[in-house]
Amino acid sequence: MATFMDLQVAVCVNQISDLEPEVDYLTGSPAVSELEALPGTVPVTGESFCSCDRPEELSAGFGVISDCLCGEEDQGFDWVWDEHCKSSGAFLSCDNRKVSFHSDYSCGTAAIRGTKELTDGQHYWEVKMTSPVYGTDMMVGIGTSEMNLEKFKYNFGSLLGHDEDSWGLSYTGLLQHKGDKVKFSPRFGQGSIIGMHLDTWHGTLTFYKNRHCIGVAATRLQNKKFYPMVCSTAAKSSMKVIRACFTPTSLQYLCCARLRQALPCCPDMLEALELPPGLHSLLQTQLGWVFTLNSGPETPEQQKHFPEDFQEEMSLPSSPSPIPSPVSTLSACASPSPCTSPLPDTISYCCACQMSPQTHSSTCQCPPTPPSSDYDSCCSEPEDYKCKRCRWT
Repeated sequence: MATFMDLQVAVCVNQISDLEPEVDYLTGSPAVSELEALPGTVPVTGESFCSCDRPEELSAGFGVISDCLCGEEDQGFDWVWDEHCKSSGAFLSCDNRKVSFHSDYSCGTAAIRGTKELTDGQHYWEVKMTSPVYGTDMMVGIGTSEMNLEKFKYNFGSLLGHDEDSWGLSYTGLLQHKGDKVKFSPRFGQGSIIGMHLDTWHGTLTFYKNRHCIGVAATRLQNKKFYPMVCSTAAKSSMKVIRACFTPTSLQYLCCARLRQALPCCPDMLEALELPPGLHSLLQTQLGWVFTLNSGPETPEQQKHFPEDFQEEMSLPSSPSPIPSPVSTLSACASPSPCTSPLPDTISYCCACQMSPQTHSSTCQCPPTPPSSDYDSCCSEPEDYKCKRCRWT
C-alpha cells in the first residue's frame, strides 16, 4: 500500500514532467532523438537575419554565444522596455533594451511591455531574437494597458492575443487575437529580426521578418492606445529592441514611402537618389527605417520555409505600409498576386487564370484586386480599408 511519502514523490515527478518542454536545455546538449520526443524543445534554426556563425545550430540548436550586432545600426530609441511593467520572470540589460526570461528555469509565461504608449503617428520597431527560440511559445506584438502580464505566470501559454486587448505573432508563424490563431508567416528563430509597423492614421498593424514585409495583421486600430509587448515561456530566452522609431504622419513621410515603393528592391535607395548631403542626412536620421524595409521578391532560401498550400490559406490584404510584400497582397480570391517590380507601371502577376508568371500592364482577367498600396492615393482615408480583407477588423 502506497505511503504518504510515495504519493508526494509521485506528485513531484508529475510536476517535473509537465515542465519538461520548458526546462533549461541550454546548459547541455542532449541527443536530438530525446529532444524530438518533446514538441517545441528543438530550437528553430536557419531563420537569422545575418549569416554569422552559430556553432550551436550544429548540435540541435542549443547553446549560448555572444550577441551578434548585425542590423543594430540605430543609436537613438523612442522607447525601451519598462522595468516597472513586467513579469517577475523578466530581467533587463543593455540600457533596458534587452529582456531575458526565466534565468534559471521556467514555470510559466513571462512578459514585458515598452515604456511608451503608442499614440498618433507612425510607429516602427524591431525585436531581435538573441537566444535559441523554442518552447511552448515566444511572441511579439502589441497590447493595451488593460493587458495582464501575469495572467499566465504559472502556465505555459500564448499570452499575446489571448484576449481582445492584444495581438501576438508566435515564433511558429501563428497570429493570435481573441484566442483565435491563424497561419500568418513562416517561423522565426535565433537571429531573426521581427519588425512591427503601427500606423495609427490608417489603423493598421503590419509585421516584417528580417526587414521583408509579411503582411497586415489587423485593421481599424484608430483611436486606440497600445504598448509594444513580448512574452516567452522558454528558459534562458532573450529578445532585444534594436530599433524603435516614431514619425508623424506628414507629407514628408508619405513622399518617402512613395519613393521606397518606386524602388522596392534597391538596397540603398538614398544613395541611388543622389540627394544633397544635407537632405540625405536629414532623411536618414528621421526616416531611415522607411528606406531599409524591403518588399522585393523573397530569396529561395526564404521561400523554402513556406508550405505549398501556405499562400492559399492566408488570403491576406495588401499592406498599407510603404512597401507591400508579395505574400501580403493576395486578393479575396487569392489572385492575382502582384510581385513588386522596380518599374511602378509594370507589374509581374502570378494569376490563377494563367499557369506561368508574365509581365504586362496592370490588367487581368481575374476579379479586380485592391491597390498594392494605400499610398497609391495621398487622399486615402481610413474608410478605404472597409473593402480590404484582413484577419481581424
